[in-house]
Amino acid sequence: MRRYAAVSFCSLCLFILSGCTQSAANTRDSDARALRDIEANWNKDWAANDVEKICSHYADDANLLVAGMPLASGKAKIQNVIQQLISDPNLKLSFEAAQVEVAKDGDLAYTRGAYTMGMTDPTTKKAVTENGKYITIYRKSADGSWKAVQDMNNADGPATPAM
Repeated sequence: MRRYAAVSFCSLCLFILSGCTQSAANTRDSDARALRDIEANWNKDWAANDVEKICSHYADDANLLVAGMPLASGKAKIQNVIQQLISDPNLKLSFEAAQVEVAKDGDLAYTRGAYTMGMTDPTTKKAVTENGKYITIYRKSADGSWKAVQDMNNADGPATPAM
């Protein structure tokens, strides 16, 4: 009887542990889907030129690294950079993740992808288009939401005249 109880207990423990592993994998998949949705909404916020909504995707201690501009650390400085970018009448930004990775413990993640940005060339005052790549690192907040903590882009080359 003791042997049967020990085997049953071990089987139960293995069953529970396999369920934990499965649920962690499911969480990572759902987190990755959530991050893709977040970036889709972030694109809409950029299209609407909504500074408040754009900035709401950043954690209070986030860093924004935009090519040709100084590092913006903290939400107030990020908001100033976003306001500066939004003031350009030719600004159009779209981006899409090619890769989304969520850490095994589920508190950090990153997205990597490509972006296209229309803007005004400061020298010629003409509309140009820049293509490039980006990496955004996210941290899961206590409420379960994801916020960008590091956001960096890198142009593929010089901006070209817009069509």
